[in-house]
Amino acid sequence: MNEIIKKNGINFGIITGVISVLITSSIYLIDLSLMTKWWLGLTILAAYIVIGCVLLSRTKKDLGGFMTFKEGFTTYFVSALIGIAISVIFNILLFNFIDPEAAVTLKEMTLESTAEMMKNFGAPTSEIKKAVEKLEDYDQFSTLEQLKGSIWSIVGSAIFGLILAAIFKKDKPVF
Repeated sequence: MNEIIKKNGINFGIITGVISVLITSSIYLIDLSLMTKWWLGLTILAAYIVIGCVLLSRTKKDLGGFMTFKEGFTTYFVSALIGIAISVIFNILLFNFIDPEAAVTLKEMTLESTAEMMKNFGAPTSEIKKAVEKLEDYDQFSTLEQLKGSIWSIVGSAIFGLILAAIFKKDKPVF
């Protein structure tokens, strides 16, 4: 693997992971209910896309203005794996060892916000009840569930990585 790709992937992965830890810590300290807000999730996703764009722009610049699709995707994917690993490890520690009660509180908030959202969308009471019962049996903060969730994060990141690599690629001209 090219040293520039490796260096940028690792550095931005650490930056992304630290940002994720800071965001989660801030929400934890300010107001746990923010974790149930859809708009915050979209804002954080947009921030990660911006970071990915900066990563690929810098990598392309560091590679002399040209970057293949493979180089772009590899850089982004290395960064994503490291960022996700840092984030998941922190969340496992926070919600399973440091403050397991926060996980219980957040689960209750999630149940309430899900029921409220379904009600606002006009879902029948029976469907709301089924959804709430299903969520009650689900422990989203267990180590196993967080590791499963990280797989979905990796898949989503791979999709974004493919799109961004296609956008930022610039092949060297052939003479």
